[in-house]
Amino acid sequence: MNQEKDNVKAGKFSSGFISIIGRPNVGKSTLMNSIIGERLSIISDKPQTTRNQITGIITEPDCQMIFLDTPGVHEAKSIFNKKIVDAALKAFEHVDMILFMAEPRKKIHEDDAYILEKLNRSTIKKLLVVNKIDTLNKDLLLPVVEMYRDKCDFEGVFLISALKNDGVAELTSAIKAALPEGNRYFDEEYITDRPERFLAAEIIREKVFNLTQQEVPYSTAVVVETFTEKPEKNLIVIEASVVVEKDSQKGIIIGKQGHLLKKIGVDARKDIEGLLHVRVYLKLFVKVTKNWTKNEKLLKEFGY
Repeated sequence: MNQEKDNVKAGKFSSGFISIIGRPNVGKSTLMNSIIGERLSIISDKPQTTRNQITGIITEPDCQMIFLDTPGVHEAKSIFNKKIVDAALKAFEHVDMILFMAEPRKKIHEDDAYILEKLNRSTIKKLLVVNKIDTLNKDLLLPVVEMYRDKCDFEGVFLISALKNDGVAELTSAIKAALPEGNRYFDEEYITDRPERFLAAEIIREKVFNLTQQEVPYSTAVVVETFTEKPEKNLIVIEASVVVEKDSQKGIIIGKQGHLLKKIGVDARKDIEGLLHVRVYLKLFVKVTKNWTKNEKLLKEFGY
């Protein structure tokens, strides 16, 4: 705290971009949400939930940290998944720091090995963040850390539980201390550079992920058709389409007598209201667009 006051008095300001990299489902989105204090990135126990890079911003009197939550890096075979992985790997470029996030495993996962190989070629400052430490006996953590450090030269190691917010404050402080002097990139009231309609679409997609099974969530996109602000009523009216690839998937999303679609809408509306701090009227539709995940034009249209 004293250092922060001294920096403010001296007119010093540090800033930088921090990319959170890792394979699917290691907790990258949970970490960024924990650091920012808002649910910007959607959360699911299913892998490959994050499809686009999400930016989270913290601004303090003497510092601005811009975090990039990236899609999980994995061996991609389909056009759709290759685009997702390409988006994650681009986050290696033009950042000031990389957080490599991993789990406390006894052996290095092949996707982790692929990422570590890429990291070794980078001259950007790198920190190792071992997540989910609450799932492993602490006596076993040292061998895990050494296993990852043998594969890459990390400048620091942090053991955390993003879900329980354990060790996150220490990690954030270390990031802040290591950032270079720089300018403020965003106004201080910004917590993300993503538009509100994008965040609304992501929240709806999160509910689809969490409430459906098997291939259905991975074949789903959400398109916000209208986003109308009515400030005199403290209200936003949103109409959004849940896009699937098959008629059978449409039936699953709607559910018996429309109950599942209603549940998706109710849960999404509550979270959108919590994020935007305004009343929301949300109307959902379900559309079938055959094989959209294999269509380059449609992937671009849907934002991938």
